[in-house]
Amino acid sequence: MSCKFCHRDNKNLVIEEYSYWTLELCYNQTYLGRCLVILKRHAEDLFDITKDEAKELFDISKSARDTLVKIFKPDLFNYGSLGNFIKHVHLHIIPRYSEPRLFDEIKFVDAKWGDFYYPYDKNFKIPDATLVNIVSKIKEDINKSKKYIA
Repeated sequence: MSCKFCHRDNKNLVIEEYSYWTLELCYNQTYLGRCLVILKRHAEDLFDITKDEAKELFDISKSARDTLVKIFKPDLFNYGSLGNFIKHVHLHIIPRYSEPRLFDEIKFVDAKWGDFYYPYDKNFKIPDATLVNIVSKIKEDINKSKKYIA
């Protein structure tokens, strides 16, 4: 069985490529700004990454978090690295919102606020143009503040 993250065709949601990781917007934006940090090489356990990969993962995640705070002003974050569905090391960065947020005239409501983020509405869809706009906003700020990534 091939790994979904090793053989991705759609690179439209890539925010930034780094030495060891790719920062990508999740297609499902139930949680506005939800991102993935995906290891570029195949590994199935978080504790199999190298020290350099671990440092870069931390730096990218902090930079992404800071950017999401500036842009969307989430109230807190959840982070997940479970590997139940895709057995490839990756980290979910999940902004959480106590109040709805408006972006591109779309209202984003964190219906699970105060609870575990999963299960979420897997049928929630937004226009591709809005996905591109979210990627652009995040990419613009990340590129302005590359101070975290060596």
